[in-house]
Amino acid sequence: MKLTKIFFLLAIAVAGSLQVNAQAPGHQSYVANKNGIGYFALSANDKAAPIYTGDDEYPGVKRAINSLMGDVRSVTRSAPALVTETKGLKQIVLIGTLGKNPKIDQLVKENKLNVTDIAGKWETYLIQVVQKPFPGVDQALVITGSDKRGTIFGIYDVSAQIGISPWYWWADVPVKEQKNLYILPGRHTDGTPAVKYRGIFINDEAPAFSGWTKEKFGGVNHKMYEKMFELILRLKGNYLWPAMWGNAFNDDDKLNPVLADEYGVVMGTSHHEPMDRAQQEWKRYGKGEWNYEKNKEILQDFWRKGIENMGTKETIVTVGMRGDGDMPMTEGSNIALLENIVKDQRKIITDVTGKDASQTPQMWALYKEVQSYYDKGMRVPDDVTLLLCDDNWGNIRKLPSLTEKPRKGGYGIYYHFDYVGGPRNYKWLNTNPISKTWEQMHLAYEYNARQIWVVNVGDLKPMEFPISFFLDYAWNPDKWPAEKLQQYSEEWATQQFGAAHAKEIAKILTLYTKYNSRRKPELLDENTYSLTNYNEFTTVVGDYNKLRDEAEKLATVLDSKCKDSFYELVLHPVQACANLNELYFEVAKNRYYLKQKNAAANAAAARVRELFAKDKAISRYYNDTLANGKWSHMMDQTHIGYTYWQQPNVDKMPEVAEINPDSAKTNQPDPVLSTSQYNGFIAVEGEHYNKAIPGQGITWKIIPHYGNTLSGITPWPVTAARVKPTGNSPHLEYNISLKDTDTIVVTAYISPSLDFRNKDGLYYAVSIDNEEPQIVNIATKVDSPEWGMAVSDNIRKLTTKHHISKAGVHTLKYWMVDPAVVLQRLVIDTGGLKPSYLGPPENMNMLLRK
Repeated sequence: MKLTKIFFLLAIAVAGSLQVNAQAPGHQSYVANKNGIGYFALSANDKAAPIYTGDDEYPGVKRAINSLMGDVRSVTRSAPALVTETKGLKQIVLIGTLGKNPKIDQLVKENKLNVTDIAGKWETYLIQVVQKPFPGVDQALVITGSDKRGTIFGIYDVSAQIGISPWYWWADVPVKEQKNLYILPGRHTDGTPAVKYRGIFINDEAPAFSGWTKEKFGGVNHKMYEKMFELILRLKGNYLWPAMWGNAFNDDDKLNPVLADEYGVVMGTSHHEPMDRAQQEWKRYGKGEWNYEKNKEILQDFWRKGIENMGTKETIVTVGMRGDGDMPMTEGSNIALLENIVKDQRKIITDVTGKDASQTPQMWALYKEVQSYYDKGMRVPDDVTLLLCDDNWGNIRKLPSLTEKPRKGGYGIYYHFDYVGGPRNYKWLNTNPISKTWEQMHLAYEYNARQIWVVNVGDLKPMEFPISFFLDYAWNPDKWPAEKLQQYSEEWATQQFGAAHAKEIAKILTLYTKYNSRRKPELLDENTYSLTNYNEFTTVVGDYNKLRDEAEKLATVLDSKCKDSFYELVLHPVQACANLNELYFEVAKNRYYLKQKNAAANAAAARVRELFAKDKAISRYYNDTLANGKWSHMMDQTHIGYTYWQQPNVDKMPEVAEINPDSAKTNQPDPVLSTSQYNGFIAVEGEHYNKAIPGQGITWKIIPHYGNTLSGITPWPVTAARVKPTGNSPHLEYNISLKDTDTIVVTAYISPSLDFRNKDGLYYAVSIDNEEPQIVNIATKVDSPEWGMAVSDNIRKLTTKHHISKAGVHTLKYWMVDPAVVLQRLVIDTGGLKPSYLGPPENMNMLLRK
């Protein structure tokens, strides 16, 4: 057994309780605060190990080394020295990229460092303690990468391990100080990323992000972007679409693209900004129409300048063309014209770079109507990545066929955590449960869309949690199956706030995003939930207020250093959304009591005014007081008073009215608000089946905390072929007891997934006992009224009717037809079902459970 392995096994045996428990989610800790056999003292006894790197190292690696030096100083108050020679040193931190650092290359050549599992790979790093690396040197901590970003990611992995959250600046996560830091022996790596390009898109950034950057940085300039580049790299992302509302990344500040390339962040432009030129640049420098048929030469010159400005900087060039201002092309645009545009753009790329166009990464975004061009036969060269898209509401529109020939450029996904457009903007707060992101991005990965994943994150804040998950999942989807999503939340909470309250914090993160996703805050109103049926509105408000109380209680027991970060990441969205839900609840009560001529309407109206004022106070605290005003303007987004898809200019309190108490029929709340009607229906959550029947290689997968109520359940794997529902084909069975013979209506609550295979739909089937299964299509056409309702409600409620010939026990069967259909719950109307948003509560007493 090799000496290194012996050291490693001994270290594991004694290190458990000594480890610094703040590493990134899914990572084993390799840092301890007490010494052990074979450990490397990164910082001990008020002295940090010196750092050596090669003169020829990439500038981005050197920047990351400076970050590490600052991180070690922040944790231990001892700053490492940057040295140019190893002579006379007993310990050294040796950092460099393979082929760029002579000393690391020497270790490889002398077989003291085995790099066979990282050499030649994309963005892969190795962290290892090497004993006796050079004459006179006892130990070296080697951080090396297969390429520039591999080394950078290795450096930032050490930073995360010693307790520096990637969100230390962007969410004010405090550093937990440690007296000593020791690196355990062994080989530490996180493999090669599964998705090649992983990034974010700053978009829809006015008024919040734009107001903040103007006040704090003087604009959307390189001073701000340096913070963003570092964040992306600490999260092990590598790709950015920059802010583009009134902004032009390459033109506004000439240091922007230079520093992006130096840091190591690959740049791109959004789906409607071809040839590395922003829409704003056309407004500034373009002449004539944005119309290739009428203005070809001017457009070519404009695009040529974009590629000239790009130079050798790492960029994915957007090709193709949409209408000006992110609109469809003009009427009459045809496939031949569009293919010719791409052909001409590639000729420009070849002419300017002096290399075949295939040597420059390119992507063509099949966004909105552009997908229809592809579906009608438009094609681009094989090396161009096809960037597939969701419907702007988190449901992927199209994925490659599992049987088609792989493309050299592969496929990617453009996803949304934020959107401006119909059926309504959603820009204010995080409404993205990681369970939904997991379900759709797992689907993308399994269908081989693995080249680019980019997500629209709006203002960046307050999307910290889903951004982390999106990029972590892109790095290694296998690490995070559905069963470990709550573990991810707990480990992420641990990284930000420590382990003591991580489970409680993770529960709040899970529940507030679930509650927000039921209906985006901008879509909420007094009619969303039922005031009179099943205690629905009362329960929704009660659940959110309970969550708020739990968050506020936690805020009092956490370390005071966590006050700002806890507010930003946890407490603020819970307080703000609990308040908003209660506001609309009181509006609903006001309207109800007015109709009853009940003086209780006046108390409800007063409460609405109070809650509206509280909403403003919450935003003011975030903007003016939080972190000493660091995030001023970040909560400027309007969110109350929408009348159509576009935001109101200012928040407007919902109208309320009062009545003269002397003319009121009563001064007491109507008891109907607190009654429950649990007769005339059977409701069951999808995962509460009596039997799950597998078959044909298919099983059933529960996605915890998914959807509007409890969870989701779906056929597995998502790449399965269509199945005819018959006999023992895959299905779920639910035993139900019916008192009467009659026709019943079964409503399946299905997630609003789309027909991503672009065939004839996505189907499931329902039967009672041994009747012929009724097949139902869940798919909607994007931008249709049915689609608008489905994404607004975050559910499709689809019905089938069944005749019951005898009373007693029956078996309801929910059949798989297509993969990737996610069932949330089933509701059976036996004659007394009343309308409600979430559906009636599960009434298990009506079910015969084994």
